[in-house]
Amino acid sequence: MEKPLSEITLRKYETPYQLGKRELAKRICLSLGLLQPGDSRDVIADILLVLMNAKKEKKYLEIEKIQEEVIKSRKEANCEEKGIAESNIRRQLRRLKDLMVVERKNNSYRISEFSPLSLIFEEKIERFLMPSIISRIKEYLKEFEKE
Repeated sequence: MEKPLSEITLRKYETPYQLGKRELAKRICLSLGLLQPGDSRDVIADILLVLMNAKKEKKYLEIEKIQEEVIKSRKEANCEEKGIAESNIRRQLRRLKDLMVVERKNNSYRISEFSPLSLIFEEKIERFLMPSIISRIKEYLKEFEKE
């Protein structure tokens, strides 16, 4: 099976005008390819929201606390309790970690270095991840074009 070393999907949506925090978190996840358009399993947006709230107080959160806060967040937003199993929370955290948005220390998680998401995107995705992906694609294109 061909497994990519890294991957990223980017999407552009309309200007974020008067959106609530949960909807903004969802659009960020959609924009970064962490959610598919129309996907009802959007618990990753709640996880991002919970970690962003913890960032304000510079708090690391353990899985159990993240799960508890996600459940609370989904109830407040009148969302179905889909995807709230601990195994799924761990899987979604791993996806955020793979994109370098979240980091793990011991058994706790936080937004990377408690940094602003815009800075994380700029430094870790735009300057680091994307150039390496683009460079590799160019290598494949050049190899393909050889006579």
